[in-house]
Amino acid sequence: MPTANPAWIAFARHQRIAHGDPQHVLIQCKNHRESHPDDLVIVLDALTSQPVDIDWRGSLAAVLKRLPLPHPTDGEAADRPTGQAPRAPGRPKLGVVPREVTLLPRHWDWLGSQPGGASVALRKLVEAALRASAEPDRIRQATESAYRFMHTLAGDLAGFEEASRALFAGDLTRLEHEIALWPGDVRMQLLALASKAAPMPPAQGPVTGA
Repeated sequence: MPTANPAWIAFARHQRIAHGDPQHVLIQCKNHRESHPDDLVIVLDALTSQPVDIDWRGSLAAVLKRLPLPHPTDGEAADRPTGQAPRAPGRPKLGVVPREVTLLPRHWDWLGSQPGGASVALRKLVEAALRASAEPDRIRQATESAYRFMHTLAGDLAGFEEASRALFAGDLTRLEHEIALWPGDVRMQLLALASKAAPMPPAQGPVTGA
C-alpha cells in the first residue's frame, strides 16, 4: 500500500522518467505519454515499490484532479474502527484505543496478576516486542520493496533469478555483480532499495580515556 506522504518513481522502457512528489511525477509522466504514446509507463511508490494505479484519460488537469488521496498510515488505520470518520484535531484521551483481545483463560489469569492489570501488562509486552522486532522488520520490509521493484521492472531480464537469490541472502556484492548488465536506471534504483535492507552497524559505546 502506498505510504501516507509518498514520493513516487516512474519508469518507461526501463528508463526512469520521474521521481518526487506525486504531482510532479504525474506531470512528467503525462508529458512523456503524449510524446511517446507507445511506452508503458509504470508508477511506483518510491519507498514500498507498490504500483500506483493512475487514470491517464483526459487532460493533464483532469489527471491531476484524480490524484489518489494519501492512504492513512498503519497506525492511523488501525486506530480507526471500520466505518468511523477520522478523529477531529486534538489529542485523544489517554492516547489508547479499546479493542477486543481473545486469549486463553490462563493468559488472562497471568495478565490480571501483573502490576497495573491486564491492559498495562499487554502494553508493556507489545512495546517490548516492537523494540525487539524493529530491526528485523526494517530489513524484511526493505527486502520486500526491493524484490517488488525488481519483479515489476526486471522480471524479464537475464539473471533475475540469481539476483533474487542474492537479494534475499543479503549479499549486495553478489547482487551488484548479477545485475551489472541491467539498464542503468533499473540497476541504480534496485541497489538503492537493496542497500536499505543491510543490517545497521552496532551502536558504539562512548570512548573512555585510559
